[in-house]
Amino acid sequence: MANMTKEQIKFKKGDEVIMICGRDRGKKGRILKVIAKNGRVVVEGLNLVKKHRRPKKQGEKGEMILLPRAVDVSNVALRCSRCDRPVKIGFRLAGDKKIRVCRKCQEPI
Repeated sequence: MANMTKEQIKFKKGDEVIMICGRDRGKKGRILKVIAKNGRVVVEGLNLVKKHRRPKKQGEKGEMILLPRAVDVSNVALRCSRCDRPVKIGFRLAGDKKIRVCRKCQEPI
């Protein structure tokens, strides 16, 4: 899904999502960053990798930290607060505004 446009990605920063595949399947998290160019999202607390950090000052110890890495948008699904399960995103016109809705319960997201 490389070279996606911003309009093609239906996720926004701050959305609550559920991982639908991979080692974190079924876990929930909040989107920290959307990378539209690559079709990827960074989810808080999911897809964590260890990074070795060198000591900055003399006498300080190096450490291993856990950082969230980006996952493809096809591996996450939006969590509807009403349904409390992974759902697809639909769109509806409300007056002159386009709003996102849950495709199962038709509630605005």
